[in-house]
Amino acid sequence: MGLEAGTGNNFLVGTSGQTNTFWLPEVFSKKVQVAFRKSAVAEAICNTDYMGEISQFGDTVNIIKEPTITVTDYTRATTTLASTVLTDAELVLQVDQAKYFQFKVDDLEKRFSHVNWQTVASDNAAYQLKDAFDVNVLAAAIAGIGSNAYGTVAAPIDTGHASGEIDPLDVLARLARLLDEDNVPEENRWVVAKPAFYEELAKTSSKLLSVDYNQGNGGLRNGLVASGELRGFKMYKSNNISTPSGSGSPTHHILAGHMSAISCAQSLSTVESIRDNASFKDIVRGLLVWGRKVLRPEALALAIIKID
Repeated sequence: MGLEAGTGNNFLVGTSGQTNTFWLPEVFSKKVQVAFRKSAVAEAICNTDYMGEISQFGDTVNIIKEPTITVTDYTRATTTLASTVLTDAELVLQVDQAKYFQFKVDDLEKRFSHVNWQTVASDNAAYQLKDAFDVNVLAAAIAGIGSNAYGTVAAPIDTGHASGEIDPLDVLARLARLLDEDNVPEENRWVVAKPAFYEELAKTSSKLLSVDYNQGNGGLRNGLVASGELRGFKMYKSNNISTPSGSGSPTHHILAGHMSAISCAQSLSTVESIRDNASFKDIVRGLLVWGRKVLRPEALALAIIKID
């Protein structure tokens, strides 16, 4: 915090009888005000089974799908058995997404600054890369959903506790039913929603959310709302989940799924510090590459709701 000239008579230049009128004391804190971070949930809801098979932008992983075998009735009169032709259907996970950062640190800043600017800036850059990855994966998941939808943009589910509105707990129950009907395993299910949805859910009964969301001590991280499950879902809260296109601000996406539905593979392929030829500065830069693929659309479900 600095005290500028003219702020009070103690340090006002030209004040009668005052000595050292051009000396102004300034104190610079060594603590940097860190910007608030959004929770990132993509790494918690995706499987990383193919992470070790990619290393750089453009890498491709071919994933063979299990064939579906036809079961046919058999009688003693059957003379010819029909065979199922095995197909080599496959899914392709391609590393086709990339984000980078770059900043410069002046030699004078390194020599005379009271904080380590390279460390501070690198920490923020790492967060920005992770946030961009999170937004991208959630958008890809919503775009890759099959037929499991509850509500539409034109007719969102009016969620709340007033007359005629659908209880948010019932919204989760419907998402669970949609997954049940596609034989999705109950273990490792998750749901991602914005804070507004969890506010409505808390109004149902605070006991549902395991002692007010997070045990009352902030012990849960990365968007996980509660230590327990609700309607079979691990609950995640995120501001990165998109708002339905063309809808008003009260309309929200509620994304539910199973851990096997989406596969992600990412690699911080390049982090380097080089000398700038045009100045007395160091250039610090990094490149994050990743791929994401909805492997099982039937293991995802989406609710489009309205909260007013």
